[in-house]
This record gives sequence, structure tokens and C-alpha cells, in this order.
Amino acid sequence: MTRPTPSDLEAARGRLVPDVVADGLHVLFCGINPGLMTAATGHHFARPGNRFWPVLHRSGFTPRLLKPSEQDELLSYGLGITNVVARATARADELTADEYREGGRLLGAKVERLRPRWLAVVGVTAYRSAFGERRAVIGPQERTIGSSRVWVLPNPSGLNAHWTAATMAEEFGRLRSAAAEDAPGRLPEPSAPPAP
Repeated sequence: MTRPTPSDLEAARGRLVPDVVADGLHVLFCGINPGLMTAATGHHFARPGNRFWPVLHRSGFTPRLLKPSEQDELLSYGLGITNVVARATARADELTADEYREGGRLLGAKVERLRPRWLAVVGVTAYRSAFGERRAVIGPQERTIGSSRVWVLPNPSGLNAHWTAATMAEEFGRLRSAAAEDAPGRLPEPSAPPAP
């Protein structure tokens, strides 16, 4: 795949990126919003340095490290990807409070329609802003959306220096264990994690 040029990235501003979803997923991962690399390529979490794909593998959700271009393979594992806000921006701080609130409303309707076992929001600040849960912390939440339970995960952006790939994988692994308990034998068996 050819790397997008700066003008390709700028042209992707505001672009929408299709969700990777199906009914009844085990876990629907929810990013904040598409970055410009994601919008330019059409692949979620595509920015180099984003740790989503390595952490997903390291935590046992996928049997091998997937590339962003292989995102549709997630569906075979009962996993999917969406976003709180659909509009692509260079940085999440370009989003308004109204966009977060409206995104939370639309996300709630999507989750009620698709009925994943778990909604996993990657980014506690995005979750707080979208759902008005100002004291939310990383981990399982009391909130449910329809029959779907909610888990807040750390933001895998390379800019999130508070979390290493190893500590993120531990938190993703906690969710994986909970999802496996809900659906025994339905998630891939975890492989040996790659060396750090």
C-alpha cells in the first residue's frame, strides 16, 4: 500500500470511514474518531505508531498481528470497529462537545441495533464526553446500552504516554477474559504473546 501524501491526508479531512460491524458481535471496539491516515486509507487505526493492532493481538483477541488493511478479518473473530464521532480530523481536540454528545447518542442507537455483548470505548475522555460520565475510569462500567455491557479501554494512540503497549494489553486482556466468559469457545484461543 502506498503511503498517503500530506495532500492526501489533508483531502481526507471530514471524510467518513465505514464501520466494520455485524449483528451480535462479542466486542465492538469504538475509537474516538477517524484520524486523517484512517480516512485516507479507509482502514481503522491506520496511523503508524497507533498501538491498537499490536495490543489487540498481544491481549489474545486475534491469533496473529493484523494489519489495518485486514480489518474485515475481525468479523470472523466476532469483533468490530466503529467510532464515537464519524468525522475525520487530524486531532481529537478538533471535535466539539456537541459532536461528542451527538456521537454518544448515535453510538447508543447503533449498539442497540447491533447488540454486541460488549461495547469497548478506547479512550476514557471520549467516553466521559459522549455519555456525560464525568467520573468514569478505565475498566467495566455500570452503564449498559440495551443488553450490551460497556468497558472503557485506554486510548491506543502513540500520544498516550500514560500507558505502555504491555499495560494496555493487560487491560485489553481483562476485557477479553470477560468476553470469553460470556461466550466460551467463541473467541480465538490466545496465542503466546509476542516479545515486547
